[in-house]
Amino acid sequence: MTVETITADASGTFALGDLPVHRIGFGAMRLTGSAAFHLGTPSDRERSTAVLRRAVRLGVNHIDTAAFYFSATRSANELINTALAPYADDLVITTKVGPFRDYCGEWGTSARPDQLRGHVEENLRQLGRDHLDVVNFRRQQQDSIAEHFGALAELREAGLIRHLGISGVAPRHLAEALEIAPVVCVQNRYALDRPDPVDDEMLRLCGARGIAFVPFYAVAGEAGPQAAADTHDETVRDIARAHGASPAQIRIAWTLHQGPHVLAIPGTGNPDHLAENIAAGALRLTPDELTRLDALHTAAT
Repeated sequence: MTVETITADASGTFALGDLPVHRIGFGAMRLTGSAAFHLGTPSDRERSTAVLRRAVRLGVNHIDTAAFYFSATRSANELINTALAPYADDLVITTKVGPFRDYCGEWGTSARPDQLRGHVEENLRQLGRDHLDVVNFRRQQQDSIAEHFGALAELREAGLIRHLGISGVAPRHLAEALEIAPVVCVQNRYALDRPDPVDDEMLRLCGARGIAFVPFYAVAGEAGPQAAADTHDETVRDIARAHGASPAQIRIAWTLHQGPHVLAIPGTGNPDHLAENIAAGALRLTPDELTRLDALHTAAT
């Protein structure tokens, strides 16, 4: 098969609660410009909507977004609504709440528990939905997430949210949330060249509990919201050459190899990169290759 014919189902399937999704999904953060938020050049609207429609044609049924994903002229949620509504029955849209950016794009104070309904309602409005499939509470330095997660649990009971997740958390926060309501996913920063003992433990705990672990910046690594770097370790390049793949594809494949509960949500506004990212779900790394890549992850600590 060529890159153009490989679809997201090659990556396998995992369920967010009762919602099955392919393990290769799509992150909407970079739809709005050459870098996330207000850091790059705003994107072309038609190109961004074409990327979304192509993603769905290639089998993507899990899209990750947020109301605070916008640039000077583009909103990820609005692009999703424009490109994909009315939504396919099997399409799962995951969003997150907690962080806030004003109309100028400046970061504001994280939401109080009583403000989270407004964040949820804004996502509903922008996406044109009457409920949200999955909502993650994105922790921002809060020592406890009980009040915030509890507020979202009330909105789940009210029917505005189907499933709940958490993001940017440590094991104690997961334990705290599970005392309140079911957790279907954990979104933490995780990458081949950016190890963190807390995130490694979260990966393990999620696997043991049957919770999806959804890394963000898995391809960008230390570049984070900036445009992903094109520099890669020679081990990654060597393995990429052996598979006729790109280094970014190897990073995605390594991420998926961390467990059947791991979901990848690489984001791009480039249609060629989109097809490559999805095709990475079909890559099968050898035990030797995994050992070499795992050594990179360990050595970076």
